[in-house]
Amino acid sequence: MNGLPDLRVKLGKLELKNPVLVASGTFGYGEEYAELIDLNKLGGIMTKAVTLRPKEGNPPPRLVEVPCGLLNAIGLENPGLEVFIREKLSFLRKFDTKIIVNIAGEKEDDYLQIAKRLSKENGVDALEVNISCPNVKEGGLSFGTDPKVIYLLVKRLKEVCGLPLILKLTPNVTDIKEVAKAAEEGGADILSLVNTVLAMAVDVDTQRPKLGNIVGGLSGPAIRPIAVRMVWEVSGAVNIPIIGMGGIMKAEDALEFVIAGASAVAVGTANFVDPRTPLKVIEGIGRYLKDKGIDSFASLVGSLKVQR
Repeated sequence: MNGLPDLRVKLGKLELKNPVLVASGTFGYGEEYAELIDLNKLGGIMTKAVTLRPKEGNPPPRLVEVPCGLLNAIGLENPGLEVFIREKLSFLRKFDTKIIVNIAGEKEDDYLQIAKRLSKENGVDALEVNISCPNVKEGGLSFGTDPKVIYLLVKRLKEVCGLPLILKLTPNVTDIKEVAKAAEEGGADILSLVNTVLAMAVDVDTQRPKLGNIVGGLSGPAIRPIAVRMVWEVSGAVNIPIIGMGGIMKAEDALEFVIAGASAVAVGTANFVDPRTPLKVIEGIGRYLKDKGIDSFASLVGSLKVQR
């Protein structure tokens, strides 16, 4: 092998310079992190969720550290679509990386309006459709557990939006393969999985929930084995690319997802621990490929050796 390995990735129509993105909800809209790392080196930025109207989110406390992970119940706090376009997107356009806007809604029409509006904006490379947030009480975010509803939502989104659609799947289902297949049949271009795992923590001194919302989403290393298993299952059930996420703290963690079937990965909770984690993961994947004599990252995807 001559020179550096090729880290470029094609996720359908979406092309990335490398396979490492930052996960929605852990990177804001990039502004704070731009002071700490070079955003141009990232494969892509998955923004914090954007809703049609401003959203205050859940009551505090909204974050709780737990062994090997983080519980959050932010509740999709955000300034709303128009402020995002005017202030956040104008900032993100400055960088040479793919911008993937995470969108969420309380009902189907919210998703359609947001998707239609963003499809007309320069600087948006894809949409990540959040149908799986575990700490929002409104009915819209329960879309992620019903294959029929997922199929219809994706089908209608495709009718109003020409951008690549990434469906973010929840692990809080009995069979994630059925949900994934419904998204693919509806027209999803890419899948991202997994979102956080529904969980809670109790303060034994006060005998009260540690989160103001009572329950929240568990992320971090604790969920990685679950996420890797689900990526492997889904990769065998669909023919569209997968972005794997859940507890990636170092390059070896990311490589687990890739070998199991993910075509790209997203770093989430680790951004709070060390903002340079995504860059370290990129470097680590490059070293791994070079050490193994592998010319291109794409050839590593789904290379898991399983004896049947």
